[in-house]
Amino acid sequence: MVPDSAGAGPDRLPRWARLPLAILAGALMGLGQAPYDLPWLAFPGLVGAFLLFSTARSPLYAVGAGWGVGLGYFGLVLGWVIEPFQVDAATTGWMAPFALFGLAGGLALFWALAFWGAVHAPGRRRLFALAVCWAAAELARAYVFTGFAWAMLGYLWAPVAAIQWVSVIGPHGLTFVTLATAALVAAALRRGRRGLWPGLAGGGLLAALLAGGAALVPPLQDLGGRPVVRLIQPNAPQHQKWDRAFVPIFFERQVDFTAAPSQDGLPRPVLTVWPETALPMLLNHADEALGIVTDAGFPGKVVVGIQREEDGGYFNSLVLAEQGPRVLQVYDKHHLVPFGEYMPAAELFERWNIIGLAQRAAGGYTPGPGPQLLDLGPELGQALPLICYEAVFPQDLRGPGRPALLLQITNDAWFGTFSGPYQHLAQARIRAIEQGLPLLRAANTGVSAVIDGAGRVLDELPLGEAGYLDTRLPPPLPPTPYSRMGDLPAWGLFLLLGLAAFWRRRRVSH
Repeated sequence: MVPDSAGAGPDRLPRWARLPLAILAGALMGLGQAPYDLPWLAFPGLVGAFLLFSTARSPLYAVGAGWGVGLGYFGLVLGWVIEPFQVDAATTGWMAPFALFGLAGGLALFWALAFWGAVHAPGRRRLFALAVCWAAAELARAYVFTGFAWAMLGYLWAPVAAIQWVSVIGPHGLTFVTLATAALVAAALRRGRRGLWPGLAGGGLLAALLAGGAALVPPLQDLGGRPVVRLIQPNAPQHQKWDRAFVPIFFERQVDFTAAPSQDGLPRPVLTVWPETALPMLLNHADEALGIVTDAGFPGKVVVGIQREEDGGYFNSLVLAEQGPRVLQVYDKHHLVPFGEYMPAAELFERWNIIGLAQRAAGGYTPGPGPQLLDLGPELGQALPLICYEAVFPQDLRGPGRPALLLQITNDAWFGTFSGPYQHLAQARIRAIEQGLPLLRAANTGVSAVIDGAGRVLDELPLGEAGYLDTRLPPPLPPTPYSRMGDLPAWGLFLLLGLAAFWRRRRVSH
């Protein structure tokens, strides 16, 4: 069960040390994600995970290593999960440690399964098999049980130019290449003097990731004459957002920002964007408020996050409106947050008074019908709306047609002030790169930003500050290979590579 060079350094580890080292390797890998942005520590952690796997003498040890690596990784990266439970700490604070351990430990099972599968491959192919199984597990994590594609492994390259590869091979393709590179480096370290060729191959792949990514970065675009848009950020802390004493303050603040003179001598905005659930009432009763908002934004249109009710169902929605008020289009969020916007097995959890943290109606929100395009007019073209969590899923951007821009509204006050908002922003950047489209991001407490199709943040409103931002909208880039093909090639590639990794030649008896 042990690859060649058995007895090398990692094989001498005592049993008690393997789980702590696996957790440490996973935590190092997590340092590649925002706000740490340290890929040069994350990649050695990934190599360390492969080395720990290479010492596995049984499937049980492999499962333990994979689960430990996952626990360390998700436990660090998803530390912000405790924040929603602190908004009403007296009621829900006790759930926070259970939520973090349960989510981290549950997601780690995907990795444990990958390690278990890879240990059954023929000896010399086990590291390669782990790269395939691990990448396939990350792909499955983005889809299974509605998916949770947060902080995918390939995102460790987000701070550097290598992230540009997502425009060609997608996030799951980049994850596999990253894992394959780490597997080759680990193989070289395992083999010592006999590891020249794996070492050269791993170094070549790493150089291709970095140099190729730099070559893929599109040049800066000329924004002269482009239409002006405005992003509104009220900075409403979650514990005050629905407080009746503060609701008028936040509403008036956003109206004032909407009506304010243009910044830096720019023309009047043709579109003003408010964040998720920016209006404190249901759309069914919002005529007066929408009238005030659209008057403030005139002659431009406004996009506003709001909730609405229809036939007993409640929706987390976005409306496009103009002066009148006249609602031009409504988009209902379709990819809801489990345990946040709705409760799986709600009747069971109600016995312990556990309800969705972000929901504003009993029973949670109702999902919308799916992606749709907003017609913002001839100057801006069509936009694909994304409400909060939907920007985490690459597959959710494959809508009914190619838009001119992506439009995200979000309430990141749920995520705290340390890691969550910055990870959410980083993933929005990656969506822009994948599609080659500019992205407008209006966040309740930050970070609101204008991002071009290369993933560059051209301007932003920092976390925890109230204000508004006027900027010219970048034009779209040509369609990327990933925007045309999506994840289908990754599914096929992992199937073929898996067959290659596990194929065994039949012995012919005479």
